[in-house]
Amino acid sequence: MKKTILIILISLYSAAAAFALDGNEILKKVDRNLNPESFEMYRKLINIEPNGLKKEFLMYSVKKGKEKIASVFLSPASEKGRSTLRVGENMWLYIPNVGKPIRITSLQSVTGGVFNNADIMRVDYSSEYNCEKIETSDDGYVLHLKAKTSSVAYDIVKMFVDVKRLLPNKIACYASSGMLIKNLYFKNIKDFGDGIVRPAVIETDSPLYKDYKSIIIFAKIKKRKLSDEIFTLNYMPKVESLRQ
Repeated sequence: MKKTILIILISLYSAAAAFALDGNEILKKVDRNLNPESFEMYRKLINIEPNGLKKEFLMYSVKKGKEKIASVFLSPASEKGRSTLRVGENMWLYIPNVGKPIRITSLQSVTGGVFNNADIMRVDYSSEYNCEKIETSDDGYVLHLKAKTSSVAYDIVKMFVDVKRLLPNKIACYASSGMLIKNLYFKNIKDFGDGIVRPAVIETDSPLYKDYKSIIIFAKIKKRKLSDEIFTLNYMPKVESLRQ
């Protein structure tokens, strides 16, 4: 009897382990479908206030691997030349007038609005989160993600994944207390060429910013080989020179 129970427990443990592994594998595929291994892109970020007032930012960005992303503001004129860098959990803002990179955090925002720096300087989800549970539905998967460290912007993330494309439809972001911080909505699937098919729009809202809304529109996403030198503090003033 004891031997039978032990065999059952081992089988259940193995099944649970395989299930968890599947969730993390799906998450890695979602990351690659969202972003190539090494690429460049343009993004327009729009903040919309409750009174309808809009503020727009245009950014050029390059990303390499799972944890490196650099960007430069092209407009508005007040922001032009500012650049950001993220390597792993470390983030910096370069302001031409200051001439020295400033450390920033994931919960701050270089643009204001609902998107924080973790959203704007997004690295691979699989580098920040482990999938603790996966659920299936007629529409796809629901990945229950837990932050690997306490420095991550959202302690808990619930990712709703389209089963056919393995792309997110929605991501709900929570604090460790279980409080909902914001929702991210992935819209307008677009073929950018060279095998890159992904949402061209991300919208967000938050119960913490009632009636405020922020949108990111993606354009000209292209695979590109990038050197590690680009993702250093010394290169921050020169990010715009990468534009072709």
